[in-house]
Amino acid sequence: MAKTMIAYYSWSGITAAVVRQVQRVIGGELVELSVAPGTFSADMNQTSEIAQRQIATDTLPELTNPLPPLDAKTIVVLAGPVWSDAPSTPVRQFLRQVAGSSATFAPLYTDAGSGKHYEESLRALAPNLAFVPGLEVTGSAADATIQSWWDCVLAAK
Repeated sequence: MAKTMIAYYSWSGITAAVVRQVQRVIGGELVELSVAPGTFSADMNQTSEIAQRQIATDTLPELTNPLPPLDAKTIVVLAGPVWSDAPSTPVRQFLRQVAGSSATFAPLYTDAGSGKHYEESLRALAPNLAFVPGLEVTGSAADATIQSWWDCVLAAK
């Protein structure tokens, strides 16, 4: 039987609210991908500039919490906001840390309609990881939508 971990980064609280709903529907252990206080601004535009600098200089923020072990029986719901049509820098750092994992990764991403290339970006950042089709959440998601997506994740595993 697969073990479910919901690893998430939430800058504004929107992704955190969505993953709590996802956990209620599918179960699993919540693991917040946290960064040091002050890493990002409370201002969205300034945060975008900080993230672009982090990417350009390859200085992604360190995650401040330990990650549980992953194995082939683990399905990781990897949740985060879309930043400039790509994963946030804390999610990028997580991908680096799990690069050799045999777990299966199911992306879940929150955006305002800007996630067209998100999953493609994830796969390019971590080509050795096993990804299944993700769930884009713009605004909120109904429990039935989450359950339908999860059924597809389990079938794809």
